[in-house]
Amino acid sequence: MIKKPEILAKKLGLTFQNPGLLSVALTHRSVGAKNNERLEYLGDSVLGFVIAQKLYESFPEAGEGVLSRLRASLVNQNSLAELARQHNLGEYLILGSGELKSGGFRRDSILSDALEAIMGALVEDQGVEACRTWILELFAGKLAELKADDWVKDPKTRLQELMQAKRKPLPIYELVAMSGVDHAQTFEVRCKVAVTDQVSLASGISRKKAEQAAAEKMLNLLLNTDK
Repeated sequence: MIKKPEILAKKLGLTFQNPGLLSVALTHRSVGAKNNERLEYLGDSVLGFVIAQKLYESFPEAGEGVLSRLRASLVNQNSLAELARQHNLGEYLILGSGELKSGGFRRDSILSDALEAIMGALVEDQGVEACRTWILELFAGKLAELKADDWVKDPKTRLQELMQAKRKPLPIYELVAMSGVDHAQTFEVRCKVAVTDQVSLASGISRKKAEQAAAEKMLNLLLNTDK
């Protein structure tokens, strides 16, 4: 039996002036045309900005690349689904019969979308500032654990550590092509990892630089895939 949205609102520390917005935020597209996709779009946009601004303020010495990686480590499907599970969000989702049978209330994509839709509903109900306050409360624990130094490591090291954390084989780098004269060569490298069929291609003035660039592209690809 699906629990009432107002119970979830209380758990989340929220009070909606228009409770119907929360119900819509919890409604998956498998139910019909009136679903949470538009609210999820709105919530996703606000979430990205709020976290970006908080990181900008919290890490004044961090460059754009580090800030982007810090944000991506927080604003992604896995991170959002983890927060959703902490509040048992799946118990409140309104799903179509097919999604109910297939266990949609446990799926990362559905949980993360619903959490972002709640953010969108809060913006619609009470404005951006109220949503900002709640987002920062929701992410307080994750924000407190962040260290900019962890993201200054070179791309190959970070990609290797990511694969080790996932208990997957180390990345594979293949030299695809070399061009140019001896003193001005360009190297093109392909990077493969076990968690995706996609590959990244990059070039550099040395094989090492090309591998670093390919690792950076792969990291961005994986972070965008998680989102």
